[in-house]
Amino acid sequence: MQTLRRKFPVSERRACSVLDQPRSSQRYVGHPKDEDSRLTKKILGLVRQRPRFGYRRIAVLLRRAGEVINDKRMFRLWKAAGLKVPRKRREKRHFGEKRNACHIIPASFTNDVWTWDFVHSSTVDGRTIRFLNIVDEYTRVCLSIKVGRSITSEDAIDALAELFSMRGVPKRIRCDNGPEFISKAIKNWLATLGVEVLYIEPGAPWQNGVCESFNSKLRDEYLHQTELLGEADARLKARAWREDFNDHRPHSSLGYQTPSEFARRCADSASFAALTSLHQHSEQPDPLTVTQPNLS
Repeated sequence: MQTLRRKFPVSERRACSVLDQPRSSQRYVGHPKDEDSRLTKKILGLVRQRPRFGYRRIAVLLRRAGEVINDKRMFRLWKAAGLKVPRKRREKRHFGEKRNACHIIPASFTNDVWTWDFVHSSTVDGRTIRFLNIVDEYTRVCLSIKVGRSITSEDAIDALAELFSMRGVPKRIRCDNGPEFISKAIKNWLATLGVEVLYIEPGAPWQNGVCESFNSKLRDEYLHQTELLGEADARLKARAWREDFNDHRPHSSLGYQTPSEFARRCADSASFAALTSLHQHSEQPDPLTVTQPNLS
């Protein structure tokens, strides 16, 4: 009505007559009911006793006390009183340190340091799908790509347990501060096996450079080049790509050898060194059987 009055210089009586609107509606001022004031005081008293309760729980307490109030009215009084349940402040669990970076503690031999991380993508229907990649940092061999819509810490433990049974237990594992990796279940299980966990600093993916490099190749050469029809299709294609990466793709960091070739040469070198050491040890004379020279 105020806007209408500014645009057209007509009286309130004439404007209300044209709009067929009672003149009393222009002068009405709402007054809160005494019942609302009484209920608001009761609500404030309950909120002081139960500061973590929301309006629904407070309404239940009011009804238990004999008040007649529904959730809709309760919400109106709650908002009018400016009430709000404060959010909980959760402490962030950060375990990462700069000294755990891959350039500071590099892998020195096979099964010295494993690294793992997640990559997210989506299938053709728009649903999210996750890839858990596990790589040996020294040989660059992709040990496993676990595919699933949801991969929990228990699933990650199952994937590691299967690899441990086939390839042995690594000395250390490098990872970021993802919720699956910092869970108590994984930390306790790895500690029981004597595996040290190298957590990188939060927000510093370059400290896990080997795995990040692998993840970029997975995205560029696999995920961006094919359509994933579903979970089973993604799992099948990931297995084929992993085999191609390990057995046929030349790796520049390994002198353009494939990871499998480099791993075999490392194993052959280790076997040769072990045999040489054993042979040299067998040629040494037993000090108990050596005849002492006659010094007389």
